[in-house]
Amino acid sequence: MRVAFLGNNEFSKIVLDALLKSSHYVVCVVTSIDKEVGRGKKVVTSDFKNYVTSKNLPLLSFKNVSREGEEAIRSFRPDVLVTASFGQLLKENILDLAPYGVINVHASLLPKYRGSAPVNYAIINGEKETGVTIMQTELTLDTGDIILRQSLDIDDDETAGGLTTRLAYLGGELLVKALDKMETGDITRTKQDEGLATTYKKLDKKMSYINFDKSVKEIKDFVRGLIPWPISRVKYKDIDILVHQVEPFNNFQNINLNEYKNGDIVLSNSKIGLVVKCRDGLVRLSTIQLPNGKVLEDKAVLNGRKLDEGVCLNAGDTK
Repeated sequence: MRVAFLGNNEFSKIVLDALLKSSHYVVCVVTSIDKEVGRGKKVVTSDFKNYVTSKNLPLLSFKNVSREGEEAIRSFRPDVLVTASFGQLLKENILDLAPYGVINVHASLLPKYRGSAPVNYAIINGEKETGVTIMQTELTLDTGDIILRQSLDIDDDETAGGLTTRLAYLGGELLVKALDKMETGDITRTKQDEGLATTYKKLDKKMSYINFDKSVKEIKDFVRGLIPWPISRVKYKDIDILVHQVEPFNNFQNINLNEYKNGDIVLSNSKIGLVVKCRDGLVRLSTIQLPNGKVLEDKAVLNGRKLDEGVCLNAGDTK
């Protein structure tokens, strides 16, 4: 199969690498234009684009591929377009460009977790498994027919970053199988059950504040689900403290928790760490980051910075 590949990030890179090792031929790669970053608005080339360049693949970049890219992609005469974490909604002119249309590598077991952050929300919601779906792309978001689907267990301490990497390797394998089946005509498509569909909002920093009215497990899942971005956080007085890891804390000192509200700092010292009351007990914010500081163990931070006991961290958008 002649494949035009559309992607933008590390997930895309891993899937594309699997495709390049297969019998299928990548005729071109499409990515978004480079972004300006930082206060100086310096244009930075993505790792994905650097990878494509290193493979000497024809590379096309568009701010909006549906408006700008139709003729350029068509000139490569692809049999099918493949998207993997591409991030742009495609219009009908792109969906109908190739004989086999567009297929997408989606990191969830559709129809659950449609949208842009399926891995994050699977972890946040405490799922025990997720997976990859190869689907036919339609105009509406993640609603197309299922071509192939395979599940993957979620490890108890796995972050969204680590799980995304594992799902990318699985996605690459499934994509090659799907293309093999399309080429031989041995393929079935299954309609999604709309009654089982779930869709969640995009991730942003406003939703990353920890809600200590939740249980220890729910807080741990929330923190894992926001690594590597946007990273969970708490509001300490007038500053945000990023929280990279939490763990249950055994109340071996028999502290009377009725004296504290959910979100109150119960213990704060360099020997024990930063311990906060939540709905069903105590949780230790074991790896944290102060503004403009390094990611450190809480004990190391508290060795040089005082964080007062009794201060409530339940702030921000905790819904």
